[in-house]
Amino acid sequence: MQFYQNEFSALPVIRTKRLILRPLRMQDDKDMFRYCSDPAVSRHVLWDTHPNIRHTRSVLRSAIRQYKQGNPATFGIERQEDHRLIGTIGFIWVNTDHRSAEVGYSLARDCWNAGYATEALRAVLRYGFDNLRLNRMEAQHETDNPASGRVMEKAGMHYEGTLRQRVFNKGHFSDVRLYARLRSDDAPGI
Repeated sequence: MQFYQNEFSALPVIRTKRLILRPLRMQDDKDMFRYCSDPAVSRHVLWDTHPNIRHTRSVLRSAIRQYKQGNPATFGIERQEDHRLIGTIGFIWVNTDHRSAEVGYSLARDCWNAGYATEALRAVLRYGFDNLRLNRMEAQHETDNPASGRVMEKAGMHYEGTLRQRVFNKGHFSDVRLYARLRSDDAPGI
């Protein structure tokens, strides 16, 4: 566990063709509030729409506290062209015994369908396998959000099945589709 704590407490900066994945900071409050206050963005994630910027600042403080404690952490997704924070991607949990983890992400609506989520997910998968030495990485999406599944597929993840009523989200139980990628998988892109 100490290895993972060290990695998450000193989260690296990862550069891709168009993005910078980096630790979140308090100065991200306005950009984060912009997309987290959009009900369309929060519809399929397990957090609620941010009602005000104070709430966003509380979320940022919590993320920064996660870094300090060495807990599974979230990267901010910054677009290189304008240095705007357009989303987050990170680790929901890490199981040290089985060297596995779950990844989750969210992205500003005006950035959907531009390949940013796939680009960020590929980078985090690479980080998980290369730096964290994970063997398995998972992600899941509600069945009525197939666009998220396409992101997972494009990033080289494989559909493993539907988990019925897996999550209670926004007042109802939702089925989710589970995707995973193994270190040994030979898929393009990462």
